[in-house]
Amino acid sequence: MLDEQSPAGADANDKARADVRALRSRIAAADPATLDLLLRDARTHYGWSDRPVTDDQLRALVDLTKWGPTSMNQQPARFVFVRSPEAKAHLAPAVFEANRPKMQSAPVTAIIAYDTRFHDLLPDLFPPNPKARDLFEDNDALREANAFRNGSMQGAYFLIAARALGLDTGPMSGFDNAAVDAAFLSDTTWRSNFLCNIGYGDEEKIFHRLPRLGFEDVAHVV
Repeated sequence: MLDEQSPAGADANDKARADVRALRSRIAAADPATLDLLLRDARTHYGWSDRPVTDDQLRALVDLTKWGPTSMNQQPARFVFVRSPEAKAHLAPAVFEANRPKMQSAPVTAIIAYDTRFHDLLPDLFPPNPKARDLFEDNDALREANAFRNGSMQGAYFLIAARALGLDTGPMSGFDNAAVDAAFLSDTTWRSNFLCNIGYGDEEKIFHRLPRLGFEDVAHVV
């Protein structure tokens, strides 16, 4: 643990600032093709090819997702990758009937979850405040709000990271959270947030894109 006031801490801060300056000089913004890949032309997928997703790809996906920011570096998101036929059969009853074929045909379905005891790791993850864990220990509402909010942010990073790595995604909220928790998370402090199918999408199962709200509909400057 580095003290920001110590020589080692000051050196670490100086390096971090130099790294940001170097990044800005190397990459000012994403190019149009990258923006298309990640958001503008990326689509939610409903059907899947049988091309597998490997353990190395799943590890790379989590390793990329972790770099997205969270409040106090909480990193509460947790991931269960449901891939085997036995695990898919275990998950199926918890998924709403309309979503079941999407889940069953996908190479992998990720349970995007959050850890309700995320704060136990704060002494290591947020050393600037040695008492950070204590802020949450006896405040269930604050802990739940932070775990869900920051875990949801990490879920969004997960989608973008998957697309950046060449995978297609199909996020779903049509399932029974309590049933998923009972089937896969009962012996943990994790709680499910949403599901996300990942793999290589079947373009023949794509539908036309639905409208998106414009700036005037969702934002104003004060």
